[in-house]
Amino acid sequence: MELCIDFGGSEIKLGVLDRGEPVHTTTVPTGPRDLEQVRDAALALLAENGPAQAVGIAVPGVVDRDAGRLVKAHDKHPRLDGLDLIGWARESYGLPAAIENDARAALVGETAAGSAAGARDAVLMTLGTGIGTAAIIDGVLLRGAHDHAGILGGHFTVDFAGARCNCGNIGCAESIAGAWALRRDLAVRGDAVTDVKELFETDDDAALALRDRAICAWGATAVSLCHAYDPEVVILSGGVMRAGTAVAAPIEAYVREHLWTSSHRPAFVVPDRPDLSVLRGLAVLAAETRN
Repeated sequence: MELCIDFGGSEIKLGVLDRGEPVHTTTVPTGPRDLEQVRDAALALLAENGPAQAVGIAVPGVVDRDAGRLVKAHDKHPRLDGLDLIGWARESYGLPAAIENDARAALVGETAAGSAAGARDAVLMTLGTGIGTAAIIDGVLLRGAHDHAGILGGHFTVDFAGARCNCGNIGCAESIAGAWALRRDLAVRGDAVTDVKELFETDDDAALALRDRAICAWGATAVSLCHAYDPEVVILSGGVMRAGTAVAAPIEAYVREHLWTSSHRPAFVVPDRPDLSVLRGLAVLAAETRN
């Protein structure tokens, strides 16, 4: 079995998985003591469900896999910046560990045994607190020379006149349509709507304008991913996808309308359990540390 830990933007998911299937999962809220809480919750999972052979850890930012560290995540989990997570796992659990960007881990999970099982050319866009992306080309997970490749799609510029993103760039898709940005804009407008899912269930003019802008940002990001990586399938995951076809259908329509004329029109899939995508991918990556 593998112990898997997903440091998400708003909560931390933990699970013990056996051959990629969850045996038991739990969550820990993010906060100043979350590392201690994660350690204790994981030890309780292992005590209840049996020993694991390895640990998989996902973080929402750029990783140095060899050093086992989160390099940069811009305002997400600052306590993890520079922390040797592989060493932390060894000290906490006495186990070898693998660390990976969360979107890459989700893509591994969905292509290994999820909504795009068996796909060798795929991209994933996870819509949550931020916008995470990842790509697999001819069966190889794209990482690049410095572990930055494929994962910064949320920071493609989609509005040259847009606001400065927390990454330092101007008009990033995430600065328009990450859940943190949508909540910011809802608060500025003073709307009664406070939840992103509720935004897609409300028909007043302000909500319509805000979600149309978000759809354009997500759609433009997906178009750029398709132009860059030529996938057979696009996977849409993350907490925003709780809104289902209200989000997925207009993104797919946008992409089909705006792709280069001769580009392949990929299939679009939404995982049945997007909350498990990262954990399932981590189980695969953690198991590789034992081989």
